[in-house]
Amino acid sequence: MSDLLHFEDFTVGESWDLGTYDVKADEVKSFAREFDPQFFHLDEERAKSSVLGGLSASGWHSCGMLMRMMVDGYLARTAGMGSPGLDEIKWLKPVYAGETLRGRMTVLAKRQSKSRPEMGLVTMRWEALSTQGEAKVDMTGVNLIKVRAP
Repeated sequence: MSDLLHFEDFTVGESWDLGTYDVKADEVKSFAREFDPQFFHLDEERAKSSVLGGLSASGWHSCGMLMRMMVDGYLARTAGMGSPGLDEIKWLKPVYAGETLRGRMTVLAKRQSKSRPEMGLVTMRWEALSTQGEAKVDMTGVNLIKVRAP
């Protein structure tokens, strides 16, 4: 486990690039059929005349894409211990089929657990941005991360 990132490896204020995710129309439609079957997630022609202006991913699907970038960007190589949940999710702009998202993580705060000293709580902000830097999804929450043994 020594090659994994631990609580001590995260510094308040630092930001990490989480890589990119290509949003594909077939994935948008497939997710929507299963979980969020609204027309602007399913029908490209009707979506053009919607308030979203085109085929767009469900907000929940957008969170899933950001989660993929989080796992690839740092969680898969972190001594993670789960999460108590998210504090906030904002869907700021539509995520359109055909665009590429870029993920970013910023450490907002951290503290070692008093009741479980082997665990640290790291409060983070995760963002999905367009390639032009436009914020699409903004989430804040906590990762529980193992503290290195003394």
